[in-house]
Amino acid sequence: MNTDALRRGSWVTIALGAAAALILTGSVAAPAQAAPLPAPLTNTAHLDFLLDTATPTPEPGHTTYRLAAEPELVLPWTYADARAGGTFERVGGGPLDPATGDWGQGAYNADDVSRAAVVYLRHWQQTGDDASRASAYELLRSLAYLQTVEGEHAGNVVLWMQPDGDLNPSAEPVELPDPSDSDASYWLARTIWAFGEGYAAFADTDPEFAAFLAERLGLAREAVDRQSLDRYGEYETSDGLRVPAWLIVDGADATAEAVLGLSAYVEAQPGDDAARTTLARLAEGIAEMGAGDTRAWPYGAILPWAQSRSMWHGWGSQMPAALAEASVVLDDATLLEPAIADSTGFTTTLLTAGGPDNGWFPTPADRVQIAYGADSRVQSLLSVADASGSAAFDELAALQAAWFFGANRAGESMYDPATGITYDGLQPDGSINRNSGAESTIHGLLTMIALDDRPAVAARATTVTDVASLDGLRVVEAESATSTTGTVQAPASAWTGESLYSGDVLVLDRGEEATFDLGTDDVRRSVEPVAWLASDARARSIWKAGRAPVGVLDGSGEAQGISPVPGVLLPRTLQLPVAGWSSSVTARVLTGTVTLDALLVRPELSRLVFEGSGKATELVHSTAEVRQQADVGFAGVESTARVYDDRGVLVSEQTLQGEGSVQIPAGGFAVVTR
Repeated sequence: MNTDALRRGSWVTIALGAAAALILTGSVAAPAQAAPLPAPLTNTAHLDFLLDTATPTPEPGHTTYRLAAEPELVLPWTYADARAGGTFERVGGGPLDPATGDWGQGAYNADDVSRAAVVYLRHWQQTGDDASRASAYELLRSLAYLQTVEGEHAGNVVLWMQPDGDLNPSAEPVELPDPSDSDASYWLARTIWAFGEGYAAFADTDPEFAAFLAERLGLAREAVDRQSLDRYGEYETSDGLRVPAWLIVDGADATAEAVLGLSAYVEAQPGDDAARTTLARLAEGIAEMGAGDTRAWPYGAILPWAQSRSMWHGWGSQMPAALAEASVVLDDATLLEPAIADSTGFTTTLLTAGGPDNGWFPTPADRVQIAYGADSRVQSLLSVADASGSAAFDELAALQAAWFFGANRAGESMYDPATGITYDGLQPDGSINRNSGAESTIHGLLTMIALDDRPAVAARATTVTDVASLDGLRVVEAESATSTTGTVQAPASAWTGESLYSGDVLVLDRGEEATFDLGTDDVRRSVEPVAWLASDARARSIWKAGRAPVGVLDGSGEAQGISPVPGVLLPRTLQLPVAGWSSSVTARVLTGTVTLDALLVRPELSRLVFEGSGKATELVHSTAEVRQQADVGFAGVESTARVYDDRGVLVSEQTLQGEGSVQIPAGGFAVVTR
């Protein structure tokens, strides 16, 4: 639940587990790794287990639908800690006060209530399941109770509730805003998501309840208009990058989840002009955060936070999904363009580098992987597939969804259809956090619901579950230089306030140099030194591979603007690629000081191969500026190779007998299946 904490203070390690204490008993079986996959994939049993009831005492400014007649609220516990014997204990956030039964944060939170409601809504709509309909109804009622309905903060949402139903607007540790309903927030955005999808689902079957949801969505939308869109059309500077000033909490990630709800609502209620206007303006702000290109950071990704041009994170990265959905509802093809660029340029880079890492800052410094990040990528790819009509994105979605079934660094399933359990996280060393809290459970189920709706994608995702090979972006740490006249130093803090050092830094002053081992490769590689530059700094360095110059970097500081700190940590792309046979690069500083964190090394043809059940999928992605010939296919067997350009448009399709070759356009990719 606390995956948004990164952006609210100093660097913290994201806690994928729960509090150490426990309060309630109850259990479900742990995943049986060898069990055959049932159909359908979606199983709400573990999420059902997390649900509990609370009867709130009267609270000024808080009420909900039919509260007098139905005083109990239904909400999911935040965490579920694994216990001996394959059971789980439901726990709250923060320390437990045994005398009062309260938690430092609370038992239940609006973020998980919102997203759990979306799970049950989508499952009900897909299957007609009465139990999911009932759970969706109850969770939406509970979410409405958390919303403040009067006073200067009307429309905003209290984040935490204690087990007895008492609200906790000022939690420990502190969440911002504090109190949690005093300004725009992630939980306000997610409330809009749930209310929007809730209205669309109930509009025909329960018009009275749908009207209530529309009223509450309108209250939330007015809060966004008042607190964020009051700056619509204004721009800020963030370390030299022009960014929109009207995103919810400066976040394209938070804004995206509100756009998902508004898209669903406006599609169901196209006559609500105020909602349509809010949707269009928020979507416009997200689209403005698309950045970079095939060769330059962040490789076409939509950046999540306006205050950092150095940060991309996997959790909550539904910006392409939001733009794709909005592009259809608003009939605005321009919104789809940055979503496509993110999907073809950045997501392919992420996949071939090892999957949905928590954070690239800009180096892949946080390589924990969680269901929220994996699901966000799956949802985005599938939404872009629907909006564009291109099967390219279905093929990429199958590769990403395979993460849940073993195509990950652990080589183990992260979701079990027999129990509905999704584990809380995958560590960089391949170990698994075997807790299964609400956030992980929710996002595992959202992917499963999407796969159940797309049998062909599901069939591929659940069979090619072994990582046979990966060759993509990798990091050469600056402090690992094979020789240098510079100085290795430890930064005062790894977290800069907007980015993250991946380790120690190498400081090179004028006249100093360093040589870095790249190894060799079958293809050329681009090299991107990641350097810190103070806002008033100027530096120049020359880079060579052997005797051949590959680039001159002229670095200068950028205007700070709304960035939390002066100075910026960014990759700077060398002008020329390094030949595959060249095993090292040498940097020499001509003027100023260069503070190097790492080198990002990307082959011009990145690739992965997933195998399993007699099948395989190969993805080859080009980062080159010109068309590339790529050797693909599988020895001794027939396969199909489909080549797409950098917009996901099918360029060619051919049957290969054994291994063969294809021509991949600049920035495009090939998917080979057998």
